[in-house]
Amino acid sequence: MANILAENLSGKAVMGSDGTELGDLYNITMDLKSGELRHLLVSPHEHLNVELVSFDVDSAGRLQVPVGNVQAVKDYIVVGR
Repeated sequence: MANILAENLSGKAVMGSDGTELGDLYNITMDLKSGELRHLLVSPHEHLNVELVSFDVDSAGRLQVPVGNVQAVKDYIVVGR
């Protein structure tokens, strides 16, 4: 995957590989010791039932999508579900 600046990702729409629109990218978490990226924090769309999505949800209701699930970054961030 090509290098992409984080500033270009802020607010980008996140879609599941099955075409489901999940929400918008809120932030990215990382391990401070290793520098490894951990999760995309996704603010879910209002119509999305987060109970039917296979990702963990943080205390603020954002989806925690493992970075390893990212399949493509173009008009959308596409993640495997």
